[in-house]
Amino acid sequence: MGLVAEFDIDCEALPLVTVARAVPEASLTFEFQYNHGRRPLFLVTTSGESKDTIESGFTDAYDVAEWTLVGRAGDTRRYKLRPALSMAEQLGDHLDDLTDLEALATADAIIERIEVRTDGWTQTGWFADRDAFEQFSSFWLRNAGFTLHRLTHDGEPEPPGDGLTDRQQEALRTAYERGYFDVPRGASLEDVADELGVSASSVSERLRRAQTQLIQETMATTWPPLPD
Repeated sequence: MGLVAEFDIDCEALPLVTVARAVPEASLTFEFQYNHGRRPLFLVTTSGESKDTIESGFTDAYDVAEWTLVGRAGDTRRYKLRPALSMAEQLGDHLDDLTDLEALATADAIIERIEVRTDGWTQTGWFADRDAFEQFSSFWLRNAGFTLHRLTHDGEPEPPGDGLTDRQQEALRTAYERGYFDVPRGASLEDVADELGVSASSVSERLRRAQTQLIQETMATTWPPLPD
């Protein structure tokens, strides 16, 4: 039986991490387009930050050769990025075994969503069996930080809100209870951060990721296509 997994990879050398650092208030997710040799294109979705700020981040990134805005809906935009480096070139100085990295591309798995964080990636994917998942998890455990958030059998129903990390759920609950989402607001971001004992920037990032995840799981799948 297949598996569905969500996990963090903590590696600051991963593609687009420098962009996430440059625009920490933005949500950046992407998928690979694998028909471009050793440097597959990135199909990137962004929101939560101005167009100019995000595009400046792309332009300044050392690992982005060129980018093209493909479409938008509100403050959500879709870009096609051509990387300046192959994965092997980008990660070569940070990994012990590039052969194992290349082997991940042929594993019986489909990585359907990659969220770029300021210190790595959060990946969600489908794996044919336990061996396929362990090929990914063991590789990143050897070469970087790896944190598993969710591992279920495919086809299993998930309760509402599943897919959020514990920290994201805690941040949402605390922000809601303190009145952060009220109009007008009953609490500031700093108030929520004090309650959780973390920085305001950390709370902002957790809330942004949680809101993006909830929208993608509950609403985005039902949106009709945009008109041409």
